[in-house]
Amino acid sequence: MIKYFEFEKDLEKIDKELLSINSNDNKNINKIESLNDDKQKILKKIYSSLNAWQKVQVARHSSRPHTLDYINYIFKDYLPLHGDKNFSDDSAIIGGFAKIDNISVVVIGTEKGNSMESRIKHNFGMAKPEGYRKAQRLMKLASKFKLPIITFVDTAGAFPGKEAEERGQSESIATSISVSLKVKTPIVSVIIGEGGSGGAIALATADKILMLEHSIYSVISPEGCASILWRNTDFTNKAAETLKLTAQDCLKLKIIDQIIPELSGGAHRFPLDQANIVKKHLISNLLEISKADVNQLVQNRNIKYLNITADI
Repeated sequence: MIKYFEFEKDLEKIDKELLSINSNDNKNINKIESLNDDKQKILKKIYSSLNAWQKVQVARHSSRPHTLDYINYIFKDYLPLHGDKNFSDDSAIIGGFAKIDNISVVVIGTEKGNSMESRIKHNFGMAKPEGYRKAQRLMKLASKFKLPIITFVDTAGAFPGKEAEERGQSESIATSISVSLKVKTPIVSVIIGEGGSGGAIALATADKILMLEHSIYSVISPEGCASILWRNTDFTNKAAETLKLTAQDCLKLKIIDQIIPELSGGAHRFPLDQANIVKKHLISNLLEISKADVNQLVQNRNIKYLNITADI
């Protein structure tokens, strides 16, 4: 059963009515068709006018497809690689070799998990230093074998615990960004849910940054921003608007390169269909940037991020 948001009450009402109707009774066919038409209209109306806080809620939906879902839907011959060759393997970041439409790539992403057991295993997508060092290792492997890199970003941020700080959390994030700027291979990054703080930037430093329509990308969560600026989480909605964290805001500010449209109702309602849309955008962007000279590509990548910081 899908979880409904507060702003989806009319939708929930229709779904409950549809469930209560006997679909095998021919007398109900017209009524079912009418209700389904109403449902599509409501979905379109709601999801074409979401405000910033509503987009935050959609981006965090527990059924929203995560990195592993996109790997299973989009790629074939996925061969996962583990560990940072130094401390341990961090399950918050996953990655390995794979193929997309017969193009060999290295895929890396933050994984939140989709059940309580898997969320604990993946630490809710909050990586520790060993996770970012694993990502660096995979990026360097991709560069060595001249394979394009695809990254999926879905994290509230890097893990803020004491042990992560002791092992050099900030250094590992900074080095991941540095490695991303230097590797001589194309990089395409997709923000599929939450893109939170430096923990997201570590995997979102790319030639092309794509962002799902109802995803978010921000330096801090709305709740964190509200607690700092207003010292009251009652201002979370206002903070979400102020942070300019939506895909539309990020495109306008030239922080991302492209918005991937979502089906009305969000990616969590149509995960396979949404994955097919993401796949098309990934392939078109990979083919586009792969035409460039690799040294020019790296130079353009660095100029791109210098321009972003200059504009800010």
